[in-house]
Amino acid sequence: MTDPDAPKTHAEASRQRKDIVLGEATDEARLVRFVVGPDGGVVPDVARKLPGRGMWVEATREAVTTAAKKGLFSRSAKTKLSAPADLADQVERLLVKRVLDGLGLARRGGTIISGFEKVSSALASGKTAWLIEASDSAPDGRRKMLTAVYKAPNDPKILGMFSSDELGLALGGENVIHTALLAGRGTDRWTLDVERLSGFRPLLPPSWSASWREEP
Repeated sequence: MTDPDAPKTHAEASRQRKDIVLGEATDEARLVRFVVGPDGGVVPDVARKLPGRGMWVEATREAVTTAAKKGLFSRSAKTKLSAPADLADQVERLLVKRVLDGLGLARRGGTIISGFEKVSSALASGKTAWLIEASDSAPDGRRKMLTAVYKAPNDPKILGMFSSDELGLALGGENVIHTALLAGRGTDRWTLDVERLSGFRPLLPPSWSASWREEP
């Protein structure tokens, strides 16, 4: 019997990697790659560029922690490896840097808009792929911005895990509160990095109310 979930083309097959925790082929976009370091330690390779045979794990804190605790990296490499207890934290930090660096690249590429009025207009136009709202934004302004997302014609995604200071450093500005990432070159790849990061920390602060989803 043909597996309905099997990759249909060579290109699709090349994106399938064996998850060492699940023991099955998974879309590479949902995984984090690890390699063996010079000292026999397990090293995260979130950019997938380090030399050596890769070991792949689902991009979640639980999966990376399980792989480290159960010796699955050693089993995969067929040699004794040292997996640090904070391996999941290391992955999170690397993904955070990658996502913030991606925003800097987007700014230089002209696909970032900041400021309440400009972002509101971008949302209304349907050109916004992501609303990036500072985690420490004022409740009133945030509520208005999230309502604008609700009314947007193209259902943009929302990211609220970074403070205004973190966004300011990434975007080279001060008091960065409301930001829109426009659909454009590189946005899809950046989105995949955010989705991987979401396995290690929530996209939105737990303190944010979900009441904005109710249409006024």
